[in-house]
Amino acid sequence: MTRNFLSILVLIFTLMLTGTVVAQQSLSASEFRDSVSKPDIQVLDVRTPAEYAGGHLDSVFLADWNARDAFIQRVSSLDKSKPVYVYCLSGVRSGQAAEWMAKHGFITYTLSGGINAWKKEGFAITDELKVPQVSQQEFMISLPKQGTVLVNFSADWCPPCHKMQPVIDSLLKTDGHLFRLVKVNGGQQAELNKAFAVDEFPTFIIFKNGKETWRTQGLVDAAELRRHF
Repeated sequence: MTRNFLSILVLIFTLMLTGTVVAQQSLSASEFRDSVSKPDIQVLDVRTPAEYAGGHLDSVFLADWNARDAFIQRVSSLDKSKPVYVYCLSGVRSGQAAEWMAKHGFITYTLSGGINAWKKEGFAITDELKVPQVSQQEFMISLPKQGTVLVNFSADWCPPCHKMQPVIDSLLKTDGHLFRLVKVNGGQQAELNKAFAVDEFPTFIIFKNGKETWRTQGLVDAAELRRHF
């Protein structure tokens, strides 16, 4: 056994012990664009919601790396069997986030230079739609005065929200006669988020005869929701 071979074995063993062997790769803006145009992939923006609202790539999830607890909760709903393409403003946060994710079983690729590099190449950016804000009074007037209403605060960029959709669909199929579903796009309705103290997606609030009777946030099974109808 040669000295070089022994050295390689020692290096691999050391990297495995220190946890620095991670499944991530940095891509140029062109490589990243080509990759995210393929089907069955996941794109993750790790900037703040304010940065996201100022422009983002199309069809992405959002998990703010600086809000660590919320970040961990959101990415836990992503599919580890599919690659995750991660970006931020300049590449620093996405590198840190991708390294953490890779150590926790994700296959990650980062955008070198971040969205700044993407813009420099002249690639398309999606602006957050500016939609009219619904007031709390308007919202409450719209709710039925009798019966049970399940209000679902969610966002298109929220991984747990997507994971909850089959649960809601199943509940509607089996128990749709027991309640009415009202969906609120929390990614756009900032005033309603504030009015109902919604600080995480998804948030579920049950109203009975116009009065709030129960709420929860995050992943929840159908049986738990049904229990409060």
